This record gives sequence, C-alpha cells and structure tokens, in this order.
Amino acid sequence: MSRLPVIVGFGGYNAAGRSSFHHGFRRMVQESLDAATRQETLAGLAVMMKLVQVVDGQFHSLAGQPLSPAEIEAQHGAEILAGTLVRRIEKNHLDVDTTHWQKNIAVSAAQFTTLRKHLPEPLPASWQVEELDEQQVRVTLQESSEFKVDSYRALPVKSAGQLPTGFEPGELYHSHFHPRGLQLTVVGATDALRSTGLPWSDILAKVQPDQVAVFAGSAMSQMDDNGFGGMLQSRLRGGRVTAKQCPLGLNSMPADFINAYVLGSVGTTGSVTGACATFLYNLQKGVEQIANGQARVVLVGNSEAPVTPEFIDGYGAMGALATEDGLRKIEGRDDVDFRRASRPFGDNCGFTLAESAQFIVLMDDELALELGADIHGAVPDVFINADGFKKSISAPGPGNYLTLAKAVASATQLVGLDAVRNHSFVHAHGSSTPANRVTESELLDRVAAAFGIEQWPVTAVKAFVGHSLAPASGDQLIAALGTFQHGLLPGLKTIDRVADDVHRQHISLEVRDRQVDGMQVCFLNSKGFGGNNATGVLLAPQVVERMLRKRHGEAAFAAWQSRREATRVAAEAYDKQALRGQFEIIYNFGHDLIDDKQLQFSAEGIQVPGFAQPLLYKKDERYSDML
Repeated sequence: MSRLPVIVGFGGYNAAGRSSFHHGFRRMVQESLDAATRQETLAGLAVMMKLVQVVDGQFHSLAGQPLSPAEIEAQHGAEILAGTLVRRIEKNHLDVDTTHWQKNIAVSAAQFTTLRKHLPEPLPASWQVEELDEQQVRVTLQESSEFKVDSYRALPVKSAGQLPTGFEPGELYHSHFHPRGLQLTVVGATDALRSTGLPWSDILAKVQPDQVAVFAGSAMSQMDDNGFGGMLQSRLRGGRVTAKQCPLGLNSMPADFINAYVLGSVGTTGSVTGACATFLYNLQKGVEQIANGQARVVLVGNSEAPVTPEFIDGYGAMGALATEDGLRKIEGRDDVDFRRASRPFGDNCGFTLAESAQFIVLMDDELALELGADIHGAVPDVFINADGFKKSISAPGPGNYLTLAKAVASATQLVGLDAVRNHSFVHAHGSSTPANRVTESELLDRVAAAFGIEQWPVTAVKAFVGHSLAPASGDQLIAALGTFQHGLLPGLKTIDRVADDVHRQHISLEVRDRQVDGMQVCFLNSKGFGGNNATGVLLAPQVVERMLRKRHGEAAFAAWQSRREATRVAAEAYDKQALRGQFEIIYNFGHDLIDDKQLQFSAEGIQVPGFAQPLLYKKDERYSDML
C-alpha cells in the first residue's frame, strides 16, 4: 500500500506577492473577490511594497495616520496593482533603456598617457612606451589597436514578472553576498514552512533523521554578480573572482541552502533539472520518496531570478521573448501596454521572463493525520516523457501527449471518469509563444476528445506572473490550490480574444474569471526546451479527505480534524503577522552544528545529535529471492 503524498504547506514569492494563504492567487483574481478578502491581500502587499507601515500591529500611513484595509485600497490600490504582476522592468532592477555593454573601437595613430601598472601584459608590439615619471607612461600607437569602451543601449525586451515594487527579499535576513535566487530560496522556503502551522521541531520529533528530503534548485543557476554571472564576467571586467561566486552559483544551491540554513536536514537531497518543467521533475522525486516510504516529509520547490541582461539576450536571440516591437505590432499602436506582454493562447509574440520562488511541504497521509496537519491537496503522481528524435532541440514533440494522457488516465482511476469529465481543469504551460498556443491547445484538445471531455476549463498563470523557468509549474500548482479554495478559475485577462489558430473544440479558454465550484482534479502541464515534458495530477482537498476517511476510518479521521484546529490557529497567526511585514525568516547560520564525533553507531542504526529519533537501518528484501 503506497502512502499518499499530501500537501500540508505551501508558500513563496513571485510577481503576485506572497503565495501562502492564497494571497498571490487573490492578486490574480482580485476583481472577482469580495471586498474584505481583496482588501486584506492588498493591505499585505502595501506593507511589502513599503507604501504603509505597521505600528503596534496596526496599519498606518507613512505619515503616521491609522489606516483600515479599505482606506489602504482607496489610497494605494492603483499603485499596488501597477506595482505587481508582469510589467515594465523597473530601473532599480535593470535599466532596459540604457543597459551597459562594451563596444569595440579601432584606434590608430593615437597617443595617450596612463599608469605603468595599467599596461597590458605582454605589451603589444605596435605600442611604443615612453616613461614620464615613476608611475606614468606615454603610449604611442604605431598601428591600429582595438579597445573596448563602456557603452549603453536599449534592450528590445522591456517587460518581466518582477517581485512587487519595493519588496527586496535580501532585506529580510542577513543575506550578504547571496545571489538573488538564493535570497528568494530562503524567504520562499520559510513561507512554506510557516504556513503549515506546525513547528519544525514537532515534525522532526515524529520522524527519523533520514526521513526528511529536499528537492530544490534553479534551472539557470545563480547568474547575477554574486553568483556565476559575476564569476564569468570578472576577467573581462578586470576584476577578481570572490570565494563565494563559484559555489553559490551552482544550480543545486537552493537545496543546499535549505538543508544547511533552514531545516538543518541530514536526509535525502537533490536538484533535478528539466528546463521549464523543473518543478514537476523535483515534485516527482518527492512524490516517489513518500509513496515508497523512503521519506515522510519532503520540501519541494524551485527558485529563479533570471531578469538579467544576459538571460534576456540569450532567450531573445532564440526569438523566444516578447519584444517591445513585437508587442507594438500586435497592439497596432506605438504605446505598448507592458502589463499585457504575456498573452497565453492569444495573439502573442513570445514569453516573458519572471522571478519566482515556490515551495510546497509534502507529508505521507499517516504522518499528516498524526500531527493534525492541514491538508490542501495531494499529488498522487507526476508523469515525465521525452520527445524522441527531433530536428530542433527547442521544438515541441510527442512527449507531452504521453504525459498528459497518462495523467488523465491515472486520475480517472482515482476519482472516476465522470469527475474528470465534469470536475477537472488544466493549468496549461501557456508560455505565450505563437508555437505554444497552437501545439499545446492541439494537445489538450486531442486528449480531451480521447477521454470524452467537453469544454475542458483551461487557464495559464503565466498571463499574470510571467515565465519563471524552473518554478513555473510551482506557480501553476499554487494557483490551482487557490482555485480549490475560492472556486475561481483565473481568466486570461491579458488577451482580448483567443487567437484564431488555437484548437478549442473540446477545451474552454476564457478572458474573464470563472466560478468553478466543486473542482476535484487539476492537471499541471509543462513543456520544456530539450523535450522536457511533465504533467502532474493534483487532487482537491475534499477528494483527499474522502480518501483519508476510507483508508484510516471514521475515528482516526475525526481525531485528525480535532487536532487540525490548533494547527489552523497557529497558521492563521503567522498569516496575520506576515500581512504586517513580520515574515519570521528562518536562517540559522552557524546554529546547532552537528559534531560528527558525537554520532553513535550500532548494528541497528545511528543516533544523530539533535534528533529525537535514531536513524534505523532499513531491512532490504528486494533481492532476497536471489540470495
């Protein structure tokens, strides 16, 4: 009997704000919410964006006047909406109008003065050097020489899914020299853990040290100045590589940071990279670890901070990004609305890069009941398939047909064909490229037809938060949890209409939010460069509760519900604090170090200092018939 991987916590940050307690989701559907719910989320964003302050637990203006959530919306609502989701890249992040680069110029018959220590080594043969004093020399160029000089030019891509204006994750803890992706990792993983309402020490007390696993990473590594970016640029800039840039740049470093500074875990760890499907690749590992009993608690997630000139140049050279000129042609006017740059399944011209960190906490169903954990859904399986032989490594292929069809078939076995036909929806990859809108819509249409699904509701979260690469499917999953909670499916509000070449005989795409109460299953679909295809099956909490009642019995289920009340109270207390800017970041640098000399070994297991339970060797009978 496989253990069911249930979601007991989720969190992170992206262009919609904080993910826990569905606040990021609420930002996407804010116009469809009741006033109190909308204003609560907007007030939290106002604090994050430094538009209001909190004094003695109450909201105040920067001038000191008390403010209610309704007054915050009235005074700052427009500014909050303008400073979230996809928008024009802000100058404090990257000046897209005057981005630095180096221009090559040829110089001949020239003479200049410089310091002796600045002379190149070896000295070019065509340079004649005359000493002026102990430090300065005069250089005469006898032939043409090439120089690189600082220059500035506009980037063709000017939009991105950025964190809310004014919110800096590195300000929330001692983040000296941390690349932005690792800053996002620390604060995002903290948000997910705090959202559980369970102290980490209480969770650890119930499991063996190696029954905790972490699967996290960054598909594109850490490419800003504090990571690989600074290391690779150092020689060309005439600078020096630091001792931190190389190790902190690794794409596996988010998992390492979580183990070393957030959880203090000695369990299984890893970082599986699958281009834009990376989150689902890591999720599959977590699901497998819990289903087969290797782990009882798994933290799964990804972090990416790709809004840099290098990534914009790289993806732009492929013709994959939405450029200013491309958007101008679509809109038919000179003034571009960068908030509508990401346009899944509409008239579009490329995807929009975004920064994000998304994490979920998985537990096996038995442990979740024992701890009284709140359960937000479950992931019974994730399917991954490659494309086979192909001409273009970036072109789509047949692999995604396999993953989606297998996912739908799996869900029909769990909840029944009727539930899949009438109470399921799809979070599409929806990258916003002309190729994707055709190929993915055809995929969804054909699979829907095969299973007798009519008007399959489809949405795409990238319309709001852009394409965050590794965490992209995490953005999808957490938005899907919001639909289960609020009964709303986000409309594709960045498009005026669905493009003519989109296949939709059996799928339903809407430009407005829809009420979709009673949804039982969501299919999370992802298509990545290189043939990295994945589809995850996400079960709604009411479906999970039905399964738990059947497996564990009425008495155990009722006892869990009773214990869950205290968990929810603790979780809501964290949410109230976070809405007021008290994020309680977990960053244990140099704390509770394990002295390996204190490890106690026996023939049965290992006692690890700081852990209540011993690590017991597992009995392995896999090959007993061969011995």
